[in-house]
Amino acid sequence: MTAAYQTRFGSLKSYEKGHVEPIADDVRHYAFSNCFDIASKSKPYEKVVFGQNQIYVLETLRAEGTSPWFTCAHDEFALAMDGEVEVHLVKLDASQTVQDAEKNGAVLVKGEPKGQKMGWMKLSRGHQGLLPKNTAYQFRVAGDPGVVVLQTCKGDLSVEKWADICQTH
Repeated sequence: MTAAYQTRFGSLKSYEKGHVEPIADDVRHYAFSNCFDIASKSKPYEKVVFGQNQIYVLETLRAEGTSPWFTCAHDEFALAMDGEVEVHLVKLDASQTVQDAEKNGAVLVKGEPKGQKMGWMKLSRGHQGLLPKNTAYQFRVAGDPGVVVLQTCKGDLSVEKWADICQTH
């Protein structure tokens, strides 16, 4: 007899807070439910780390309104977990790129981005977009808040709240 599994995808309005569960290393047991709990308690576009492997991190962002402009010396990936978010891109002039090519994590763009507009992407639940290195990106949400998970490297804007987000009992 084959066991039946049901996949439930959460949202900011409806999620089950993650918990520790013994697993048999079966991918069907992994979930991103904590990203919704974290985003429900975060400021808009605060980059809260909820997973880390050496320098690489997963960050949860509460996507609400318009973000500041960010850039990075390395590629990042944005995954929409809830809601719809526009990601606007500008290929930066050399004067605004991250000068240290080895710098990890995103930084804020000083002022308005200068360079060639590259267009924008609309990401809805389950869609992923590439945030290319040396490109300014800005998130824009017109409706209800959403959740974005960033795959990136830990940097100066990465916020660690392990004591607040980890299960302690």
